[in-house]
Amino acid sequence: PKLHEEIDELAEAVAKSDRDAMEDELGDLLFAVVNLSRKLGIDAELALQRASGKFSARFRKVEQIFAGEQREMSDVGLAELDAVWDRVKQEDGNTP
Repeated sequence: PKLHEEIDELAEAVAKSDRDAMEDELGDLLFAVVNLSRKLGIDAELALQRASGKFSARFRKVEQIFAGEQREMSDVGLAELDAVWDRVKQEDGNTP
């Protein structure tokens, strides 16, 4: 519930294009996530490092796919990029 509240508050700040409020609300959301990890007994820093590692590995795979097709990622539309990302994610054993 607290996370949903913070997400809603961030969404409101984004809708208003209020940069200061966005920074405040993003900070509140991050704090709530760290607090949740503490309650779950999960090391938030380790979880973030693992997520960052997964992202980097997947990003490299996406780059390799386009390089194998002799295409630049900058020339690919968002829909196609998302589709390739989802494929790589699924190959890693996660649902898109």
